[in-house]
Amino acid sequence: MGIIMQMNIIAKPSKLKQAIYPCEGAAQNIIDVNTGEVNAAVEKGILRSVGIGSCVIVTAYNLRGKIGGMAHIMLPGSAPQQSLEKTKYAFDGIEQLLNQMFEAGADTDEIEVCLVGAGNVLQKSDDTICDANIKSVTGILEEKNIPVTVSALGGTKRKSVFLDVATGCVSCAEGDEKEKILWQAGQP
Repeated sequence: MGIIMQMNIIAKPSKLKQAIYPCEGAAQNIIDVNTGEVNAAVEKGILRSVGIGSCVIVTAYNLRGKIGGMAHIMLPGSAPQQSLEKTKYAFDGIEQLLNQMFEAGADTDEIEVCLVGAGNVLQKSDDTICDANIKSVTGILEEKNIPVTVSALGGTKRKSVFLDVATGCVSCAEGDEKEKILWQAGQP
């Protein structure tokens, strides 16, 4: 029996109870991870984040425990002390993601990470937030010795990402395109 862990009251399963995604057999409960939210699930459920622009989605998975997590990072660095929404920031969001996964039984050495987002969807020539988010997230993961397995970063199209916790399959869509498998746990 799988458990779903939520930070505060952040994400709620969407009204869409069943969905089929390109990852084989993925007809399960959907757990939306919106801007600044962090969620982890064990053994079942699909974590998803849609309409991603300049944000970076950190999708983490532990194959042995079938523990998946997702953090929707909006801003680089650490949250200001007075911030009420700390997990919008890279450092705090990643810390919360890892803490939830550790509480569920994951080990640092067994966590694999996929990154999705950081698209300049407004196509501003002076945009700096996308690069700042990428550098902040990858720098924090590097400091924690957590390698990035695969990423779909940059560009000008909005993205969506889905993690099937039961199978470890991460799929991604750009713009109005269909989802494609980005990574599958346990496969090279």
